[in-house]
Amino acid sequence: MSTQSLFERAAAVLAAADETDATSETNKADGTDGTFGTGALGRPAASAPSLWRALRAADALPSLDTDPAVLVDLVCEAGRRATPAPLAETLLVARPLLAAAQLPVPDGPLTVASGPLDVRFAHVDTGSRVGPLGAGGTDDAVRVSGTLSRVPWARGADAVVVLTEGPSSGPMLLLLDAGQCRQVAGTNLAGEPRDELVLIDVAVPAERVRRVPAALVEEARWRAGLARAALIAGAARRCVELTVAHTSSRVQFGRPLSHFQAVKQEEAKLVEEAALIGAAVGAATAALAEPGAAEFPAWIAAAQASASVAEIARIAHQLHGAIGFTELSPLRLATTRMWSWRDEDGGEHAWQRRIGRRVVAAGGGDRLWPLVTGS
Repeated sequence: MSTQSLFERAAAVLAAADETDATSETNKADGTDGTFGTGALGRPAASAPSLWRALRAADALPSLDTDPAVLVDLVCEAGRRATPAPLAETLLVARPLLAAAQLPVPDGPLTVASGPLDVRFAHVDTGSRVGPLGAGGTDDAVRVSGTLSRVPWARGADAVVVLTEGPSSGPMLLLLDAGQCRQVAGTNLAGEPRDELVLIDVAVPAERVRRVPAALVEEARWRAGLARAALIAGAARRCVELTVAHTSSRVQFGRPLSHFQAVKQEEAKLVEEAALIGAAVGAATAALAEPGAAEFPAWIAAAQASASVAEIARIAHQLHGAIGFTELSPLRLATTRMWSWRDEDGGEHAWQRRIGRRVVAAGGGDRLWPLVTGS
């Protein structure tokens, strides 16, 4: 057993998968032996299984009882490293939801999807006198049809956790094998997989179906928001690192860019925005230790991360000049991901509306500061 902590071992694996680390020796491999390579990174369907093999080989795959703070730190690191795999979806959303619903948790990479589907009981209770025929089943086995849009990393996941409305009203959680769905490839602005899943009369056995309370649907939403915020926190840190390195090494008029007052001021703003996200994510992470207390801090983290993306990207690209937008610059890996993540699983306005409604319900504007600070 290594003397390194789980985070240190996992972070070392993520560093090997870093697309920006072109000099890494492991980038010379093809990903089939548990390491990463330019071939695997170029194939999203292969990069996620490769990452999981590497994490297992390094004894760095978090268990279900791993401290949530470690999981959030790992997701931040994945955002910083532009890790090509659904680490955030698996660790912060899918696995906790499956555990809460008392469903089996697969070992491999997972993803999460939600939306309206046509769900029917597979074994209709013909003797039931409650509701129309088909409103009840002899068990919870169902048959599912429909389309789920923009599912993160669907082509690289072993299984999909689906939240949808059940046939007898009320939310239902399904665990589907990836092979049960027809996949139509799609991507976000950063080139990450956002696939369409087409389900055609898919049979889901009762042991993979759970009727869940509305509270678990809400938990899925805030967990998704926190996962995006943690990824953005890592990418924001990357923007700071790359920008400081660029302005320190780039010389104009006989001195480094970082020595100009105007550049110093912009860098200070950049660091400030990144710190704001980090503080909000840290507060939400601390709240995870108390059941039922993490929802509001997670909304705040998601709202702050979404709000800071524009300013961070503006400053980083402005200080890099035009080079930051090129294929050769690692800055684009961070900023295009941040632009995409900002608008996924909610978006800034959606999170701000939730915060506003909670504040109004709690007594109005005077309650905003105590709610945000927990004082």
